[in-house]
Amino acid sequence: MERIGGEGKKREASIVQTEGSPWKLLLLFALPLMAGNIFQQMYTVVDTAVVGKVLGVDALAALGTVDWLNWLTLGTIQGFTQGFSILLAQRFGAGDYGRLRQALVNAVFLSVLFAAAVTAGSQAAAEPVVILLKTPEEIRPVSMAYLRLLFAGLPVVTAYNFAAAALRALGDGRTPLIAMAAASLTNIALDLWFVKELRWGVQGAAAATVIAQCLAAVCCIWRLCRVEVLRLTREDCRLSAPLCGRLMMLGLPMALQNTIIAVGGMIIQTIVNGFGVAFIAGYTATNKLYGVLEMAATSYGYAMTTYAGQNLGAGKLDRISRGMRAGMVIALATSAAVAAVMLGAGRWILSWFISGEAAQSEAALAAAVKYLGLMSACLPVLYVLHVSRSCVQGMGNTLLPMASGVSEFVMRTGGALLLPAVMGETGVMWAEVLAWFGADLILVPSYFYVMGRARRQMEKEEMS
Repeated sequence: MERIGGEGKKREASIVQTEGSPWKLLLLFALPLMAGNIFQQMYTVVDTAVVGKVLGVDALAALGTVDWLNWLTLGTIQGFTQGFSILLAQRFGAGDYGRLRQALVNAVFLSVLFAAAVTAGSQAAAEPVVILLKTPEEIRPVSMAYLRLLFAGLPVVTAYNFAAAALRALGDGRTPLIAMAAASLTNIALDLWFVKELRWGVQGAAAATVIAQCLAAVCCIWRLCRVEVLRLTREDCRLSAPLCGRLMMLGLPMALQNTIIAVGGMIIQTIVNGFGVAFIAGYTATNKLYGVLEMAATSYGYAMTTYAGQNLGAGKLDRISRGMRAGMVIALATSAAVAAVMLGAGRWILSWFISGEAAQSEAALAAAVKYLGLMSACLPVLYVLHVSRSCVQGMGNTLLPMASGVSEFVMRTGGALLLPAVMGETGVMWAEVLAWFGADLILVPSYFYVMGRARRQMEKEEMS
């Protein structure tokens, strides 16, 4: 670990973002995150492949019908925890370690409360929402069994996401990588054992996921407790209403942003569920590859959030501009490479997930290939979304990204409701891509607005 002195104390982090080449820093920070995402997506892909191949099209469709409901809880958790980490990154970048520890304690308190609330709420809402989504009755019991187990593990998911976000805020992308690698390998082994050998069905897949997340959480919490500048004193452990309010002002808009996006996805899922089990299975197979498509974009986004937060705390706005330019070039080049691979090998990859009666399987595969091709062709739009949104969030503005979530919602639901009348099933596929365009229309101007405002504020402080 790199140690840098400051105010008589030692700062400990893998990568400190306030000095050096933005290109090098962003890549060095993003690459471990990307490797971690590879492991995460590996177990998502294996999970889907095991369910699809061992249990068949109906089981795959059952998982797909509740994907957005599952993402609603996960996205809300990630929104809060990532929002809390913004303040941690800013105070770490400023070298203000006493206030950093205070923010950490208050963020942990809020995370515990939130984990309890979201777990209770999700369990209570699961069955009514599954019915509301018009999940076909023949696969509804399977969907509910899967959800119940996943939702029981939400406190563990919250613990992992908070600890990983806090470590990334301090520049440590290595520990979340190790944690996710261990979790991925564990999940794959348990998937094969629970589903293929013990024949536990989709409950086995859910149990494997929860156990793997528990391992990742323990790994990240253990490392967080060993960070030197986070060694708590009695003074650090006081709760502060103003500080909790500030953390909520950062976390709540990001959670609402993800909630809005998820609600839009659930509306689409209701429409998708009306096209039959084969289409649901094909749509699900491609959605399981969605994480692979945006894997690098997510990593660059986390890197940009930490980079912008630390440099804002250090008062280095020019470095944020340079980092944004470097991040965009890297992201666009990566999106082109990922798109090329998916367009060339997409059908072969998707065939891993689908088995069963020949006609039904072929119909599912045809829908999956078509959807994957459309998303791959428009992938640069998604990568611009992640980099610009993360930079704005890292600079402490989470309201404008929330507005981009509203734009996504309008475009996604509007496209899903209107386009199938003229384009059939293809219209539902276009809804997702239109959502990306809608978000970019808000996020790109937002970056210039936030940068301009930060410059004026800094000039004002220098003159006073």
